Amino acid sequence: MLCQSCKKNEATTHVRRIINGSIEEYDLCPECAKKLGYTNIFSNFQNEWNSLLGSFFGGGLPSRSGATRCKGCGSSFAEIAKKGMVGCPECYDTFYEELLPSIKKIHGNTRHNGKFPSSSGKQLAIVNELEAMQEQLNEAIARQEFEKAAELRDRINELKGGKENG
Repeated sequence: MLCQSCKKNEATTHVRRIINGSIEEYDLCPECAKKLGYTNIFSNFQNEWNSLLGSFFGGGLPSRSGATRCKGCGSSFAEIAKKGMVGCPECYDTFYEELLPSIKKIHGNTRHNGKFPSSSGKQLAIVNELEAMQEQLNEAIARQEFEKAAELRDRINELKGGKENG
């Protein structure tokens, strides 16, 4: 991509300004970035760090121009991947499908497996157990382990109070 200021050199610096809720983005070459005061003495370290963190989000990133943006913070998935972190809680809803593989890769799971607050009690534990058994049931069906699938189905129905059949 060419520098949007001089239109001659390759752009290496992306500038994003938010003024009164209006987002301006442009790409600059190192010379124009320096002339306009966008310098960073830690840029080499930062680029390496961002590359390392961003690699968790994979290589196929959407372009900025037509990218979906989070309604909460205005971030695109490409920016999240480059930074290695989401901009706000709403990003998880906006980019759920894109983030899911990365979350699985980093954490090994997408469901909380730790302790529960005592106020949530048994009901939350039952809901999580049902979700886990439903996943096991789907896996057993995919592997054509129908006896195990039938056992899981029966246990799920017991936990649900026998409301479902088959």
